Amino acid sequence: MHDKITEAPTRSEIALKLHADDPNPKPSKKRSSARSIGILFLIAILAGGFFLWRSTHKPQTTAAAGRGRGDRNADGNARIPVAVTPAQRRDLPVYLDGLGSVEPLNTVTLKSRVDGQMMEVRFKEGQEVKKGDLLAIIDPRPYEVALAQAQATLAKDKAQLTDAKLNANRYSQLVKDGVIPQQQYDTQLALAGQLEGAVAADQAQIDNAKLNIDYCHITSPVDGRVGLRLVDPGNIIHASDANGLVVITQMEPIAIVFTLPEDTLPVVNGRMRSGMTLPVKALSRDDGIQIASGTLLTIDNQIDQTTGTYRLKAVFDNKDRALWPNQFVNSRLLTDIKKNATIIPVAAVQRGDQGSFVYRVNPSDNTAEVVPVTVGVTEGTLASIESGLSVNDLVVTDGQDRLRPGARVDPRTDTRPTDATNPPASASQGSVPPSLPGSLRRQSQPPAGSQSFRSPGVQGNQPNGRSSNSEGSRTENRNRRNPQQ
Repeated sequence: MHDKITEAPTRSEIALKLHADDPNPKPSKKRSSARSIGILFLIAILAGGFFLWRSTHKPQTTAAAGRGRGDRNADGNARIPVAVTPAQRRDLPVYLDGLGSVEPLNTVTLKSRVDGQMMEVRFKEGQEVKKGDLLAIIDPRPYEVALAQAQATLAKDKAQLTDAKLNANRYSQLVKDGVIPQQQYDTQLALAGQLEGAVAADQAQIDNAKLNIDYCHITSPVDGRVGLRLVDPGNIIHASDANGLVVITQMEPIAIVFTLPEDTLPVVNGRMRSGMTLPVKALSRDDGIQIASGTLLTIDNQIDQTTGTYRLKAVFDNKDRALWPNQFVNSRLLTDIKKNATIIPVAAVQRGDQGSFVYRVNPSDNTAEVVPVTVGVTEGTLASIESGLSVNDLVVTDGQDRLRPGARVDPRTDTRPTDATNPPASASQGSVPPSLPGSLRRQSQPPAGSQSFRSPGVQGNQPNGRSSNSEGSRTENRNRRNPQQ
């Protein structure tokens, strides 16, 4: 008998058997297709809604951000925050700045003038001494012995001189009587002369021995301050020693030698030839602190061709020992004072193709306008204005890059410190001048980072070796575009 072989049913046949009454022969594929189409349609609706929301809300957000930043593209009624300060009428000192070093008027390296053993040191390192104070003693005994020997020799020669003179007097009478020849008398006179010379030499030896004894007692030749000791007691000292015993420097008065560009020589020389006393200020190396004040003493007699500068010496009393020998300082030489000048901060001056200008704020409506100005002398962070501004005009010192003529501004008092070499008498840091409108008095503090035009507490900062009233230091932000274009 042959067995009947049957094949396994397929997946579709099994499905037909399980769902024999289902009229749709392929239900799974149709359900999957419908679900995918629904998901895609939902995603398309969500994407369209998102882009619609972005298109309706983006302009409002941009406008709000523009108003917050004071942007030019923002609403025309938005105020641009700026820092302002009023122009002032006051004297403006003109300085010349140079780098210098402190030099004592007298520096003495104390050395011994005799050879011997150091017996005593009668000073302390760093001690203030006066002229004539005893500082050290070298063993004087060898020179005392030499003195005694010279004194003994002097006594012997004096005795011989006395005898020779007595004999010469006797011989003078005998020559007249013809008892002795003239030659014998002349020889006795010569002997007396020789003995007089020997006595003088002995006296010189005595004086030399006494001088050596004085040299054994070393005294200070000047008033000053003793440095570190170079030789200890017990050492053998020689007059030929190179290092010496100690260095004494005169501390008061003291001098500062500094340099200036040769272009400034006619001004300084003219002031000195007219008999003016030129004040000099010594500042710390960062120009932050005034150390001392003095007067110009003299100008060097030649110009250094390698650097194009000349040297000057100023004298300071230095009672408080603020200046120290070989200290590097910045020197400020006052050459002129510009009387009753109209002063504004250098930060307010802008440069354009048509020259210098400033932004002036109208207090009545707080709008900015461009005002051409003629800049005179610039000193530190202050500039004098020859024409274009009046006293108490409000000028913008910060925020000019966002301004345009006629723009409405939100002015705030600029309290950033500037050059205070000659501060106004009625100004105080952080105060609001009476000329400012009432709206300015309610403003918050200006941004940190600051300099105050009215603050008297900080010294001006100038580059070393360069005149502060040079053309290069008269303005800032030279590359900003002129709004008048």
